[in-house]
Amino acid sequence: MTSSPDTDPGTDSRTDPGTGRTPDADGRPDGPRPADAFDPWSPSFVVDPYPAYDVLREAGRAHWFARSGQWLIPHYADVSGLLRDRRLGRTYLHRFTHEEFGRQAPPPEYEPFTVLNGEGMLDLEDPAHGRIRRLVAKAFTPRMVEDMVPTVRRLAAELIGPLRADGGGDLLARVAEPLPVAVIAEMLGIPPADRDLLRPWSAAICGMYELDPPPETARRAVRASEEFSAYLRGLIAARRRDPGEDLISALIAAHDDGDQLTEQEMVSTVVLLLNAGHEATVNTTTLGWLALFHHPEQLRALYERPDLLPGAIEEMLRYDTPLQLFERWVLDDIEVGGTLIPRGSEVALLFGSANHDPARFADPHRFDITRPAADNKHVSFGAGIHYCLGAPLARVELAASFGTLLRDAPGMRLVEEPPWRDGYVIRGPREMLVTW
Repeated sequence: MTSSPDTDPGTDSRTDPGTGRTPDADGRPDGPRPADAFDPWSPSFVVDPYPAYDVLREAGRAHWFARSGQWLIPHYADVSGLLRDRRLGRTYLHRFTHEEFGRQAPPPEYEPFTVLNGEGMLDLEDPAHGRIRRLVAKAFTPRMVEDMVPTVRRLAAELIGPLRADGGGDLLARVAEPLPVAVIAEMLGIPPADRDLLRPWSAAICGMYELDPPPETARRAVRASEEFSAYLRGLIAARRRDPGEDLISALIAAHDDGDQLTEQEMVSTVVLLLNAGHEATVNTTTLGWLALFHHPEQLRALYERPDLLPGAIEEMLRYDTPLQLFERWVLDDIEVGGTLIPRGSEVALLFGSANHDPARFADPHRFDITRPAADNKHVSFGAGIHYCLGAPLARVELAASFGTLLRDAPGMRLVEEPPWRDGYVIRGPREMLVTW
């Protein structure tokens, strides 16, 4: 969740906290600022943020954005480097109290969400992060992902077959959303009758990852956190009594030199696996197909050369990034492009901008499913110690859904340009109507 800065009532909220001025593109106290091009609450910006990213990259390497109280970082080299820089962190509580860091503690009524989110490895730093990740990796293994491949393909075919038989429908609601939920539910051993609960819980919790979420979003996230946590605690208790071959049983059994996950760590891990993996896969599916529909020559090439699919998936992840922004707290002063960003600040690493940086990608605004792997080292799964643990599973799911549609349902086409959801950070269409 993005936190608003604690602003002294006597200061201008536009003031650059590193210089005490209200900067513009030229570093002067007044005038137009490059960050004015960045408007994540604008529907038109959400649909196409890439021209604004061009403005930000051209104007410099770090831009103060007063509306969210963050420093925008648009260049690939800086985003990639800061993801690995231990002077930044997803949390600061391993080193500072809220007061020491100049931040306010979350409201007490948010506690169900903050505990659930705060005990997940995505929002922890070492040594807690490394400990939990080692234990989770003992359960969520490459072999487990490999063993899921036939199941993922079966689930994809079961969803796509009826859509094709009906002559079309909403690709988002009928394939893109249910597939990753079904996959993670299978892995976790969640009974089929309960699986419809997962998507609403996930959507409500993920609303807190947008910039400055409103109170009603927070209330929904708190309710979902309470309900999801209670459900998982019951499921964990059942697996303790009667272990199975599922991931929850493996998490219970995982140990490292006598250390094991606490119940809260298991609950937070399961929610993270659902939320992080599900949201990225859903939006990559719809954004990927949208890119193919808008570039019919690329779609024809993929029909003719199915072997191009692995590279095409990487290009989809780069070209229209499902997670546009990732945040880090500045734990020690850093300098980016000559700009001092002091301890206590928050940086917004712009993944979508980094993935379109011409300094790293040749002709970055071109969608090219044959882009060489050496020219496609995107940051869509992050980097450093927080690199996405579920990336291999996401790639399996995407290969299954795209591969099945290309093979078994050729000729799919877009009915109309899709409407978009309001969210910018986790970004994608609200629906995608297709036909044959």
